[in-house]
Amino acid sequence: MAKKKTTQEQPVFEQSLKELEGIVGKLESGKLGLEESLEHYESGMRHLKQCNELLRSAERRIALVTGLDADGNAVTESFAAEDEESLTAKGDARSRRRSSAGKRRSASEVDDDSSLF
Repeated sequence: MAKKKTTQEQPVFEQSLKELEGIVGKLESGKLGLEESLEHYESGMRHLKQCNELLRSAERRIALVTGLDADGNAVTESFAAEDEESLTAKGDARSRRRSSAGKRRSASEVDDDSSLF
């Protein structure tokens, strides 16, 4: 019989983020061997995925305060799915910009003096 994870067994966002930051620090140090770096990278990707899932879940739970009613109570509405889609689209666009900016230039592009000024 498979054991179902309880909420207490799953690391919370802050713990997972702290682990991810530690992993990034180790990888950036350049002191790890290839195999150990790959293991840390894979672990970091798991923590990143969990953080993203927890953030998406929190976003769905957010209630936007839109004003006050006649009695002074907050009037709220649910976080709209279209806002979540908008955030996803912005993230995708940011990823495309990063990947295109990170592409290496050919030697002829780098050494071409005419493009300097």
